[in-house]
Amino acid sequence: MDRYGVIGNPIAHSKSPEIHAQFAAQTGQHMAYERILAPLDAFSQTVRDLMAQGFGGANVTVPFKLEAHTLASTLTERAQAAGAVNTLKFEQGTILGDNTDGVGLVTDITENAGLSLSGKRILLLGAGGAARGVILPLLAKAPGQLVIANRTVAKAEELAAQFESKGHVSPSAFTTLDQPFDLVINATSASLSADVPPVSPTVFGRGALAYDMMYGKAPTVFMRFAAQHGASVRDGLGMLVEQAAESFQLWRGVRPGTAEVFAALRAKL
Repeated sequence: MDRYGVIGNPIAHSKSPEIHAQFAAQTGQHMAYERILAPLDAFSQTVRDLMAQGFGGANVTVPFKLEAHTLASTLTERAQAAGAVNTLKFEQGTILGDNTDGVGLVTDITENAGLSLSGKRILLLGAGGAARGVILPLLAKAPGQLVIANRTVAKAEELAAQFESKGHVSPSAFTTLDQPFDLVINATSASLSADVPPVSPTVFGRGALAYDMMYGKAPTVFMRFAAQHGASVRDGLGMLVEQAAESFQLWRGVRPGTAEVFAALRAKL
């Protein structure tokens, strides 16, 4: 039986084994998937051990995505752009590093939420790793404008400069935003502390979608704030499922359906 897993610290909370078990059953794949707790100072050795044990690949979560980027023998374009890796594929002693987070987000927005991004005005809140990982897939959908806003404007400027050749992207401070957007994505960690990025309600244009990468049983404070000002809202559970499907396809060569898996996870929250 082919073996895969998710590496992190902590790792007990991960829903990835449940997701991939459903994917495998659905597509008839003979594979096992497990949680792997790596010591904070031994990520590289953990990966080497998995390769020696015959694993076909692994997902990578907090806090090892940057180390995975460094460890990989080769990187996909989206992993290079993200500067972080969440999926490893082991092939004949080499390590392919990929980042499926951004395409997971975009698939959830375009396919599941039904929002075409072509020509749209997009506001991305945050300039950390979560934001960096989704910029290239967003720009690939040819939006009319992508604004990256951050509390520290210099970080937003740095990201905008990195991706300016890929599309219409510009930096901003939170507090100077006053134009309406079609899509507002919260890629900050503010929801973890029940906080909202300090943006004006005017950022939510008519018919706007407000998307929080965090998810939980109840709407996040960002989602509640956006809904109070007329936006439709969506959390990041679909992104979690879609990025997993992208990893599964990389490993197994088949794209699993996600609707039933998403519904099952939502019911358990």
